[in-house]
Amino acid sequence: MTRIWIGLGAIAAALASGAARADAIDGNWCRPPAKQFSIRGPAIVTPGGTAMQGNYDRHGFMYVIPPTEPDAGNTVVMQLMGETTVHLRSGADAAAAAAAPHEVWTRCSNTTS
Repeated sequence: MTRIWIGLGAIAAALASGAARADAIDGNWCRPPAKQFSIRGPAIVTPGGTAMQGNYDRHGFMYVIPPTEPDAGNTVVMQLMGETTVHLRSGADAAAAAAAPHEVWTRCSNTTS
C-alpha cells in the first residue's frame, strides 16, 4: 500500500507542473480511430470495455489494466490538461507510467441521430 502512495506522489509531482486545472476528468474520452473510455468518479469503463474501479482525483485517474485486456497488469495514469484534453501514460508501475510518453485523448463529441 505504501508503494501505491509513493507512486501517486511521484505522479502528482511529475504531472503537476504545467497541468491546467479544468473542471473534472469525469466524462467520455476518445482517441481515433476508435478508442474510448469513460470516467464517473472512481468508476471507469476502460478502452477494452471493462467496467471497474480506479484511483480518482478530480484532475487525474489511475488504474491497473485488467487481465482480459492488452498490456494487462500495466498501470495507466491520466492527467486532465484542460477542459477537452487528457494525457494518458502507461507503464509497468505508477513510477514507470509517470515517466512514459503520453497519448493525447480528447473529450468525445456528442453525436445525435
